[in-house]
Order: sequence, then C-alpha cells, then structure tokens
Amino acid sequence: MPRPSKRPKLVQYVDVQEEQTEYQRHRVYGIRDGGVILQSTQFVSSSPVSRSLPELSSDENEPPDFTSLWDEPLPSLNIDQTAQLELPSADQLPSSQKSKKKRTPGDNPLLLWLTEHSTYLDEMIRLEGRGNEAAHSLCCCGGEDLPIYRCRDCFGIEMVCQSCVVERHRCNPLHRIEEWMQDFFKRISLKSLGLHVQLGHNPGEVCLNKQRANGDNFTIVDAHEIHEIGLNFCGCKTAQIHHIQLLRARWFPVTSSKPQTAATFAVMEFFHLLSFESKVSPYEFYHSLAHRTDNTGITPIKDRYSAFLRMVQEWRNLKLLKRSGRGHHPDGIGTTQEGDCVVLCPACPQPGINLPEGWEKAEPRWVYALFLSIDANFHLKRKAVSSDKRDPSLNNGSSYFVEEKHYKSYLAERVTLPQESSRGLTAAGVGTVDCARHEMKLASGVGDLQKGEKYINMDYLVFSVIIGSGAAVLNLSYDIACLWHKKLWARLASMPDRLQFDRKNKTVRFFMPKFHINAHISACQTNFSFNYSKGVGRTDGEAPERGWANVNRVTTSTKEMGPGARRDTLDDNFGDWNWKKVTTFGHVLLRKLKESVKSAKIHGDELAELQSTIDDVSLNAWKSEVEAWEDDSLQPNPFESRIAPMTQTTVRLQLAENEAHDLQAGINVSLHDEVSPFILISTGLDLEDQHNALLRKIESWTIIQTLYMPTVSLLRSASELTREASTEYSCDHKLQELEWDLRFAQAHNALNEVRQSICLSSHLKTFKWTHICGQRASTRARSMLDVADMREMASKLKYDTARAALIVLSPILGKVAWEGKLRVLHVADLRTLGDIGPGQSEGTRDISWIWKAPGALDNDDAGLQDCLRIEWCKARACKGRWSEEVLLLLEEMRRVIEFFKWQAKWWKDRGTTAIFAKPAHQEGGLAYAARQAHIRLTMVKHVQELWSQLLPDDEDDTAEMADVLLTIEGPPADGKEGSPADDEDDTDV
Repeated sequence: MPRPSKRPKLVQYVDVQEEQTEYQRHRVYGIRDGGVILQSTQFVSSSPVSRSLPELSSDENEPPDFTSLWDEPLPSLNIDQTAQLELPSADQLPSSQKSKKKRTPGDNPLLLWLTEHSTYLDEMIRLEGRGNEAAHSLCCCGGEDLPIYRCRDCFGIEMVCQSCVVERHRCNPLHRIEEWMQDFFKRISLKSLGLHVQLGHNPGEVCLNKQRANGDNFTIVDAHEIHEIGLNFCGCKTAQIHHIQLLRARWFPVTSSKPQTAATFAVMEFFHLLSFESKVSPYEFYHSLAHRTDNTGITPIKDRYSAFLRMVQEWRNLKLLKRSGRGHHPDGIGTTQEGDCVVLCPACPQPGINLPEGWEKAEPRWVYALFLSIDANFHLKRKAVSSDKRDPSLNNGSSYFVEEKHYKSYLAERVTLPQESSRGLTAAGVGTVDCARHEMKLASGVGDLQKGEKYINMDYLVFSVIIGSGAAVLNLSYDIACLWHKKLWARLASMPDRLQFDRKNKTVRFFMPKFHINAHISACQTNFSFNYSKGVGRTDGEAPERGWANVNRVTTSTKEMGPGARRDTLDDNFGDWNWKKVTTFGHVLLRKLKESVKSAKIHGDELAELQSTIDDVSLNAWKSEVEAWEDDSLQPNPFESRIAPMTQTTVRLQLAENEAHDLQAGINVSLHDEVSPFILISTGLDLEDQHNALLRKIESWTIIQTLYMPTVSLLRSASELTREASTEYSCDHKLQELEWDLRFAQAHNALNEVRQSICLSSHLKTFKWTHICGQRASTRARSMLDVADMREMASKLKYDTARAALIVLSPILGKVAWEGKLRVLHVADLRTLGDIGPGQSEGTRDISWIWKAPGALDNDDAGLQDCLRIEWCKARACKGRWSEEVLLLLEEMRRVIEFFKWQAKWWKDRGTTAIFAKPAHQEGGLAYAARQAHIRLTMVKHVQELWSQLLPDDEDDTAEMADVLLTIEGPPADGKEGSPADDEDDTDV
C-alpha cells in the first residue's frame, strides 16, 4: 500500500457547487498628509448574508460615506489575506446551494480522535496501575499468596500469585512479567520467580535426568526483548544433543558446541522480513531490542551482537537452501551447483520447463529470445576489512554471485596490474546481468568490480549467464554496447573452458538502453536502438536501474561487512526482489497487455493515416529498404538521414532565395534599404504585443474607474450596443463565394509555409548546436533563429486569420467537412517530423497533423522528403514494436502458467524422492514439498482468473483485440504449428 500523505488536512470543509455566489473585492484608497497610503477592503456578495459595502444614503445623489474606513492601514499583500474572508456557513446557505453529500465525522478521523484525546491518555495512564484488580485481595486459585503479578504479553490485565504466574507460563517462558511494589509495577523475570524451561519434553513433563545450561544463565534473543532464562537440557538416553533440542523448540543456537545463546525463530523471521522491507541493519535491529529490554542503561545486558550477526548469516543460508529444495536432494546439500538456489524468472524462456516442444525450429525465433541487460553499480562497494578465509561465503556461488574462487583465479591470470582500489576498497561496486524484460537477477550474473567497469569483469558475468541459459536467441542491452560488442567473440576465445559455447546455433544482437542511448552519437542511436529493431517489443533495457533503487539502501551496512557476509546478504536481497516480481506477474502482465493492445491500435491507425498521404511508389521503395536492413544490418540504415547537414552558407542562401521569390511574386516587396520584410514583420509583431499589453492595462484601469465613476459602465455598455447594432450588413453571394475560394487557398498556402518554416528552424537549431561555439557566433546564429521563428509565427497567424474567415463564411455558404482538413493550429502542433510532443516518448509519440494534411507531400524538396521517409520508418517501427509486445506478452503469460505447473510437479517429485534418515524428517520433507506445490497450483489458479479478463464482454473490445492480433507479424494465435499456444491443455489465456 502507498504511504499515506503527511500533509495536514484542512480543519473545516464547506461544500458548494460551481454555480455559487461570487464574491467581489472592492478597495478604496486614500492618502494622508505625509504621503501615507491607506486602503480599505470590502467583499461584496450577491448572497444576503455576505458582507457588503456601507449602506448608501437615502438620497440617491449623495455618495456613500467611506470616511469611517480610512483608518484601515495598508495591508501587506500575501496569500493569507484572502483566507480572512468570512464565508457563510452551510446552514446559512440557501437550500439550492447546499451540498448534496453530507459530511460525517469519519471523513476526517484525526479530528474525530481529537475529541477523545484526553480519554486515550487517561486509559494509557490507568494501565500503569492495577485498575479493577486493586479490589481483589486473593488470587483466583484460592491460595494465600497475594496476587501481585501480571503479564504484559498475555491477554488482559489479570493479577495472580507467584505459583499461578509460573504455572501459566510454562508454555510461554518468554513473556514479560511485572510485580506490584505497593505503588508501582516493576519488571521481574520468570527465572527469578522459579521457572526453568525444560527441553526435550512437553511442557509440564518432568525430566528425570535434566542438565542445567552452563551457569544456569541462558540468553534468548526474542522479538520482545533479550531474556535471561533458566534452561534445562534433557539428559535421557533418547535425548538429542543440545543444539538439536534448541532447534526443535524453535530456538536457533548461536553455536553447535555448548550453546549459551539462542534466538527464537520468530525474531529471526521478523528481522529477515524487516531487512527486506526497511533495509534495517543487524546493528540497528539488535540495539532496538536492547533498548526495549532496558531503555535506562541501569540494568546491564549481555552483548550478544556478534553472536546475532553469525545467526543472521546462517539463517539466510538455511532459508535459501530450504526454499530452493536443496534439503530434499537425494545427494544432500553438498552437491549444490552454481546457480541452484536462485529464484527463476517464470516468464523468461526456460528450455525444458516452459517452452513447447520443437521451439528451436519454430518461427519466428524472436518470440523465444532471452533479453539480458548489463550494468554496474558503484554504490555497492566494500571496504578492505576481513578476508575470504576469515569470513567465507556460505552460498559459495550457488545463488546470484559467481563462485568467488573461479572468478578471482580468472582475474589473476589475465590482469598484470593490481586491481586494488586506492581508496581503501576491495570492491568498488558490482556488475550484474539482469532479465531485461522482467527486471530479475539471474544465476551467476553478479560479481564484484575491483576498480572500474572493465571488460574483463563484465565479459565473465555475461558468459556465465549465457552458459546457464540455453536460449538460442539473445538480445544483450548495455549502455556501452556500441564499443563493448567489438572483439567480443575474440575475447570469448580467451575465456575458461567452462564458459565456452558454440556460437553457430545462437543469434546474438546488441542494443543500448533507451534512457542511455541519447548520450551517444546519431549512428549509435539508430543502429543499437530497441525502437527500430524488429522482434524486441517494447523492451527498454533499463531493468538494472530499477533494481538498484531497491538494493542501494543496504550499502550502508554491506560496505562494512566481510566479503562472505556481504555476498550472502546481497544474494538474499536479490532473491527477495525476484520473488516479489514473481508474485506480481499476474497483475503486471495483464496491465501491460491492456496498454499494449490499446497502443498497437492507436499507432496502427496513425501509420495508416500517414500512409494515405504517401504515393505507392515511395511506400514500396521505403518498405523494401526497411525490410532489407532488418534482415541484414549491413544494408543502408533507413533511419539515418541521407541529406548533407545544412551549413550557415546554405541557410543564408535559402533566406535570400525566399526574399527573391517573394520579390518576384510581388509579395512583401522590400521598399527600404535597411528594413527587410522579415524585420518589418517582426517589428509589427512586437508592436502588436505592446498593443495587447496596453489593452490589458486599460482593462485593469477601467475596473478601478468603475468604483469611482459607476455611470461610466452604463455609458460603455450603451456604446457597445450601438457598435453591435451597426455591424449588421449584407454582401453579394458571388463575392462570398469568391472570398471562400481565396481564403481556402490562402489557408493551404499558409500551412505549407508553416511546414517550410518549421523545417528551416529545425535545420538552423541543429547547425547551431553542432557547429556554433563562442559568444559572437552564437549571437549571430540566435538572430537568424529569431528571424526563422518570426517567419514561422507569421505563417501561423496568416493561417489562423484565413481559418477564422472560413469559419464565418462556412454557415453562410453551407460548406461542410472542411474543418477535418484545416484543423485548429496549436503551438504544440508546430513540430517537425521526428519531434516528440509534451509527455510523449519515442514509443508513444505521434505525428503532428500538419504533416498528414492533404498536400503535405506535394513538395519536392529533398530535405522534406528525407524527413518524411525517416518519419514513416519510425511510425512503422513504433506500430511494429507495440504489435510485437502484444505477442510477447501473450507468450510470457503462457510461460508463467507452464512454469508454475512445472514447479508444482517438481516439488511433488522432490517430496517423494527425498531420502531422510528418520521418519519424522521424512514426514516434514513431504509436508514442505506438498505445501510448496500447493502454493504454485494456487498461483496458477490466481493468474488464470486474472487473465480471464482477456475475453472481454464487449464485442467492440473483442474486435479491437482481434484487429491488433491479426496485424502482428508472426505465428498465428489459433494454436496452429509454431503458435505460442502450443501444448496448452487447460490454460485459459
């Protein structure tokens, strides 16, 4: 659930409708001797209960008396001034103005609680005493001992005698007891009252051969506090060794040899979960328990922090092995291999698990591709403390970190210079290989970086993941893929034998993440883009960045850890991250599919609208170029411009040609040696702006004028009525027809000028950003840009004027269906081809309507045609990526269900094949495996119920889904050969 807002709420709410009484503010100004300015403010409302100005005299010619208001000082202008307005209460409002919804106290619970503020405090203080128990002088057992003890953790506040409190807590030996000291309660331990915990027997049973713990002083770390208890081990012939007796009591011993400290399973589970959600460190957690035990510093508490750290590391490893099924392996946990304990991604292609038979030869191959994203994180550093010998990793490469000995051996053989950091660090960060589509960490995909993000480290991690994947098609995303992929296969030859693989049966493509790619040159932005490449859907490649936000919060504690504890801690956090992703697949994939279906339809219509304005010859030529590049990346890239960049000389020449063309056409002829038509237009626009500003000042002044001279408003209204009456006129119908034709042509000409001006301005900006440097050159370039912008706005003004005339003439002449071609031209529409509008991205952007209007492609300008070709390629790619995303999501949904089914069967098999030495262990193994299988089958049912929404009730939605699926380039979705729906028996997707 999202965290509630901490912003304070309003104290009072008054609900009114939009058509409520309007309040007008009237101010009266005056000047005293000495230049002191005075001001009086009054609020006038049409409501009879609102404030008003002083009443007028009975004599209508006598002005109102404001003399009593001159003593009001001039207030400072601030926001709080308007808050002093006295609004009428809800009861005073007329019935027509009252809100329909009635407010209840529950609408603001905090204000409701404030009415009981004192009551809550009184009850909390009451609990410090005996309450009603003070009237009881005898214990409920009927004994002679006084009832002076109570438990803080049991339900209720009943007070009992010493023998009763001990007997009641034989099953709850870690509860906290209080003793009444005549005037207050004092903490007391159950051990001091005579309670000894007996292990090896049920509570209440007597052990004939009990063995006291060393010193009869055993420490238990619990979720409530740190306890010191009296503990007896069982010494019977059938008794287990001491640490096993503790484990069977759900107490985790710190050591297996004469343990003197243990932690309850409850506190270990609580800390384990808390370390995932709040990233609390063991130090903070343990000392929180210590302060809860004694927050005064008076009572000494044994320091068990180091012991708690060991228990935490051991607990993490045991839970990892248990959840991955290693405890059920017939050969034991000693046979655990690299990557055996990871949480697998259900939606990624897992050969032999969630892929149909014959997937290797199925077409298209990209449906079964594995998407990998590579990145490094330099927040997860580690200081030069401890060593692998003193602090070994318990996971030992079985999870997400690579096996350390092999990794360091590989680095030592290939690095001539020492990789130790100069800042006292043994690890400057970590490198990782993630699932790019589902943001999950992969087996053996994480490793330490000694100094910087070097190829030698990242190559080892990438090839470690590829070896364990078994995928035939690999899409690798890396923010420096343009450089990293060069000589990659040559570096593969120098890898250890266990990381070698056959490249002949694999297709590997390289991409750059969408956020990082904009920092590269234009050639990289087209050759390594997810947006332009076929068969990748809407993958963005930024998966590691999202995961870093979660794990970076543990760096304050992991950087101080030893090497083994740090790797185990990060492994545990990565596993928690993966499991959370698994549990949200049902909702996430459904949301993405709905969005993809909608976007695929929108961008398909966008492409069709653009193609309707392009001739078939150009379309066929462009399509052939795109398909050739998609099949062979060595072919010319259709997304790259083939027009030489515009230079300053070219721009000047084009401006001169425009001037000459206008001069030849007799339009905007320059009649002055220094003032060109462009300067004339810009000056006129500046004057118009000044004119508008002056009108606004006059309008503001007339409002104050009305206060002093109310009759002016009547004169002004009469003048406007006279002016409106004089606007009635008649005109010849032929002249109106003639004006319509001229205005219609003028609008199209103006729209064409707008497009040309946008292209010119775009070229100028590109040239300035690329070639111009220095203040003098930048000033000149800025002047030229200003001229181009003024030309663009002048063309827009010309279009707006022509369109306004058409709006007036169309009802007179009965003209219809013209507004769809000549739409309203907003500033946001003034975008060149390829520009991204506000709130859009490369995958969600649209094309401004001015480029899809009739006649937009009639211009034979080479630059414009090149832009149109690139824009069509981008629109086609955008539509294709959304359509591919729909197919990929449907395939991933099928994989998720198949994976859960496989995993349920895997757990059932584990339960039957597991070999334990004793029947009790065998039963526990079967029970755990059966529970895990049940969880997976429940998850199958859950996602099937969620995804049943893919069968909409509305026929229009069904048709829309069908239209999208039919446009997808790939296998049919009807269960035929090669379809991702193969081998689905009871999957309702």
